[in-house]
Order: sequence, then structure tokens, then C-alpha cells
Amino acid sequence: MRLDGKKALVTGASRGIGKAIADMFLAQGAGVWGMGTKAPDDLKERQEKAAGRLQWASADLGNVGELEGIIEGLVKEAGGFDILVNNAGITRDNLSFRMSLDEFQNVLDVNLTASFVVARTVGRDMIRKREGSIINMASVIGIHGNGGQINYAASKAGIIGLTKSLAKEAAARNVRVNAVAPGFIVSDMTAAIPAPAREKMVEQIPLKRLGQPEDVAELVLFLASHASSYITGQVIAIDGGMFI
Repeated sequence: MRLDGKKALVTGASRGIGKAIADMFLAQGAGVWGMGTKAPDDLKERQEKAAGRLQWASADLGNVGELEGIIEGLVKEAGGFDILVNNAGITRDNLSFRMSLDEFQNVLDVNLTASFVVARTVGRDMIRKREGSIINMASVIGIHGNGGQINYAASKAGIIGLTKSLAKEAAARNVRVNAVAPGFIVSDMTAAIPAPAREKMVEQIPLKRLGQPEDVAELVLFLASHASSYITGQVIAIDGGMFI
């Protein structure tokens, strides 16, 4: 699953799953363009370690009006991307009857609309070259729903529909589109959950542990590589068996 000579764009790459994906791609020989609201504190250190194969672009993915121009600039700078990972996402949790329209719309803008804009812009070049792999970050919440997360669930369900539809459109040009649906993964968000609630979460998982960002990155690497060359339009859950 080496990625030597490949160029990848990874959104939401400053921390968590996105950082793990970017680091995994770099370890397998790819050049990586990371994107996020702001550059990570350890960017210079990571760039030095990557020997010039890590670039960074700061952008507000919620500002979809400006996003297409930014992505077009990156495509031109990179000479096109072989791999796109739409990973950036936010939560604005609230019960639906208390949720403001802004709380609902902001999550859809970042999680769904921005993913469409980035995939459309990067995908045009992939289609022209007749090669590419797009991986969208869904969630088990987008499949099963969750109280207090109607906006997040709707955005991730939308990602699944986007993935399947785009896969059908792009397959004839040898561009594959798949989605990954993580369950409970170790992150800043899960770290903030009180210990008793975290323990209850783990009890629901047959493998009896939270997932690590690297677990998700390994799956994304597989979908980005030639090892998955006959896989498209799929949504693969990585949840420790929670929804068997």
C-alpha cells in the first residue's frame, strides 16, 4: 500500500484522525497538502520530518463561497491530486427543538457542503487524468442517528449519499469514491466525556476499546492505495463491532 509519488489533499489535518491520515500517507511516500482552519503548532517540525513533502493551507471550510477558489489554487500548485480525503468536520450538539438554525446550518456547511465543493473541484482534475481516489469521512451516527446530534447525523448521512452518487458518476473515468464511518475514536471530544460515560461507551463495543486515529488512518490508506483498486461506492464502518 505504498503511495510513492502520489499527491494527497487531506482536510482537517491539524489533529486527530486527519493528522493520523496525513502522517500515514507521508510514511508511505506520498506528498501531502494538509488543510485546516489554522496551522498546527508542530507544523514546522512535521515538515522537517517529511523532508519537504508536507505543505499546509489554512482555510475556513465553513466559508464555502471562498473555498472553491482556494482549492483551485491548491490543485494548480500541486499539479493535481491523486488522493483526496474529506475529513474536516465539526459538531454543534443540541436537542433538535432547542437547536438554532445557525447550529444546524454551520455543521452542514463544514461537514457536507464543503466536502462537495472540495470533491467537485479536485475531482474535475482526477476525471481529466482518468485516475484518483476520493475518501469521505462519514460516521456511524450518519447511519444510525443519535439524539442531540440531528445536525451532525444529517451531515454524515448526506456524506453517504454524496459518496455513492459521485462514485457512480466518476467510475467510468477510473476515479473511485468511498466513505469511512468511524465509531467512537480517541479524540479531544471523547477525552472531554466524563470517565463513567466513557466506560459505558466501551461496554457497548465488542472489541472493548475505543478506536485510535491510526486505526482509521490504516483503512483510509487502504482505500487510497492500489490495493483497493476494485472498490468504489462503499461505506465501511470502523467501530469495533458496535453496530454488528
